[in-house]
Amino acid sequence: MPVPLFDPATPVRALRGALREAVDEVLDSEHYILGSRGEAFEREFADYLGVPHAAGVANGTEAITIALRALGVGPGDDVVVPSFTFWASAEAIPPTGARPVFCDVDPHTMCVTPETVKAALTPNTKAVIAVHLFGNVAPVREIAALGVPVLEDSAQSAGSTARGGGRPGGLGTIATFSFYPSKNLGAFGDGGAITTTDAELDARVRTLRFHGSEDKVTYTDVGYNSRLDELQAAILRVQLPALDGWAAHRAQVGAWYAQEGLGELVTLPRATDAADRVAWHLYVIGTEQPDALAAQLTERGIGARGYYRLPVHRQPAVECLLAGGRAAVAPAGLPGTEEAARRHLAIPISAATTREQVAEVVAAVRAGLAALG
Repeated sequence: MPVPLFDPATPVRALRGALREAVDEVLDSEHYILGSRGEAFEREFADYLGVPHAAGVANGTEAITIALRALGVGPGDDVVVPSFTFWASAEAIPPTGARPVFCDVDPHTMCVTPETVKAALTPNTKAVIAVHLFGNVAPVREIAALGVPVLEDSAQSAGSTARGGGRPGGLGTIATFSFYPSKNLGAFGDGGAITTTDAELDARVRTLRFHGSEDKVTYTDVGYNSRLDELQAAILRVQLPALDGWAAHRAQVGAWYAQEGLGELVTLPRATDAADRVAWHLYVIGTEQPDALAAQLTERGIGARGYYRLPVHRQPAVECLLAGGRAAVAPAGLPGTEEAARRHLAIPISAATTREQVAEVVAAVRAGLAALG
């Protein structure tokens, strides 16, 4: 049977009535920007994460830029960021005037480590972006012990939990989320949030997201027009109570893959020591012929794809920055990044994936590898 790489529709099917009602309430209110539903979602999302402050913004990319600006990052500063990540994690740095410095990842967990971050620190490092990649939990507390503010890129990790307590979004100095529709907690369009335990940072974020103004009259900064609209906030409020159940199912799907013997065929993703429950946003295996295997799986109706085959530091736009000294790579290079980029392959996972579908995927992997010899 065909098994899609993503299935965002099935988990929300039971919520359609509540979603329609929530949308109708926004339409009846005729208030679409920075209203009561956005404020309510911010409170509820902050409570879910266990932090005092959450501010909705337009998308996850602007969330990172605004969070960096709130930290005081600007021209002359360096920001450490992994190269094995989605483009936006690094793309958000140059608009602040700062220089991205690319660090390595552990190829088994595909997350940054204190050692890879330390190897990329410079005298001008103002912040570190720790990406909770694919839903895994980066060791934020250990990285923070290096003495540099940590911005958590939590776009892919809603629903994951950390060992020792806490959730991504509440482990570092400030954190960002994306609510792109395919995310673990997805809106029906673009959306994002910035969370923090620091009231001053939260106030700074709220000023920057609204054109650099606190009162729509006086403009103290050159800011952004970046708000989470009321329709998306209302939709996210309906889904938020279901997130933990969805996250637990994603973790269970990962366990099913191991129980079905997938680890005998390919390298399974490894949770970090910082993780308690990993709500896998993507389930990313490792193999020596990932693109050839993806083609075999596609022929069998199984969704599969490589995501970051060309890591960020080798993207054309960054090569131009590197050539001009406006970006840098950790002195020891990025061997873990190159290995992860070369070998990774995402296979199906969602909050609705069944045990039968997992068995179908594993059987297809087995057959596909056999066909490849």
